Amino acid sequence: MKKKTALQFAVLCGVPFVMVLGNSMLIPVLPQMKKAMNLTPFQVGLIVTFFSIPAGLLIPWAGFLSDRYGRKPIMVPALFVYGLGGLICGFAAWLLRQPYYLLLFGRAVQGAGAGGTYQLAMALTGDTFQSNERTKALGLLEAANGLGKVLSPILGSIIALLSWYAPFFAYGLLAFPIALGVWFLVPEKQANLSKDTLAQYWQKLKEVFRDQAVHLFASYLVGMVALFLLFGVLSYVSDILESTYGIFGLTKGFFLAVPVFSMALTSYLSGLLLCDKQSLWKPIIVGAMLAVAAALALLPLFEQLVPYMIVLFFLGIGIGIVLPPINSLITGATSTDRRGMITCLYGTVRFFGVAIGPPTFGLAMELGKWPLFLGAAGLAVLAAITALFAITPPAASE
Repeated sequence: MKKKTALQFAVLCGVPFVMVLGNSMLIPVLPQMKKAMNLTPFQVGLIVTFFSIPAGLLIPWAGFLSDRYGRKPIMVPALFVYGLGGLICGFAAWLLRQPYYLLLFGRAVQGAGAGGTYQLAMALTGDTFQSNERTKALGLLEAANGLGKVLSPILGSIIALLSWYAPFFAYGLLAFPIALGVWFLVPEKQANLSKDTLAQYWQKLKEVFRDQAVHLFASYLVGMVALFLLFGVLSYVSDILESTYGIFGLTKGFFLAVPVFSMALTSYLSGLLLCDKQSLWKPIIVGAMLAVAAALALLPLFEQLVPYMIVLFFLGIGIGIVLPPINSLITGATSTDRRGMITCLYGTVRFFGVAIGPPTFGLAMELGKWPLFLGAAGLAVLAAITALFAITPPAASE
């Protein structure tokens, strides 16, 4: 990339970085919140839920609006809303004796701002970069997303040393300058904006799915399953690091960062190496999901911490290999004026995969670790089989 383009893209990479902090940065702080506000475990869980539901529900609408009015006019205000929601939470916790319900409101506001921002960054990247460069650029975006996941538990633990509610203020401090950077530094093509009404838009969207429904739904499924498994495993490991190995606080954050770091690094390398090898995308996706299944099936065998973390490291590699080609398959599945909605629908299923992973793994823990991880491995195999029979990579000339 040219120097100017690299600066613009670096700003754009800030969008997925700050978005992924929305839930992940609070995970190591939740026990402090529970104690400070005298909450039940269910009430603590709602702090994540009230963020995730508005974000997931609003993602498709962000796609429609971005196709009609442009990516930046939707993305930049959403970033400001995201930061504002964090500030509402922070000031509520700072100034009120019983801040819980206002904090939930702030989290809902923050989730509404989060809806679609990363996906619009993906769509804007798809608009700007073509052919081989697109996969490379999307790999960088995925790496920025992964870097946010790596740093978020560490950042949350460090910032919470000031106060349990200090991380909420960090959202505004990060989101506002990124929003300004996107607005003033990142260019956007305006030639292919949709002029459709909502009814016309949905009709044409139906046409896209009529032609490519099997391919798109299979791609959505693989992306959702990959992130469902990753975050489900992370939530499980967060518990056993404390209960089994006696690892707490900032140290636990570093251990949790291991599989996410391997995922982020592999996402970057996968995007870089596979950008011009479309014929390999399907076998790579299938093979990587089978490797994820193998890693999940092996986890219950290990009691020692070091081999356990090595398996988690390879689990992250498998997921990191899958995501860039899946992202490219989805962003390249339709024309520019429909890319926002298609990409944002993908964001919805990814978001709900992340959201339901931890509670699902939490419920399955009651069955025992073998049923939990063999069931998770079976889900990864199902995703691999779906990819094998339903995903259709583009020809090299497309």
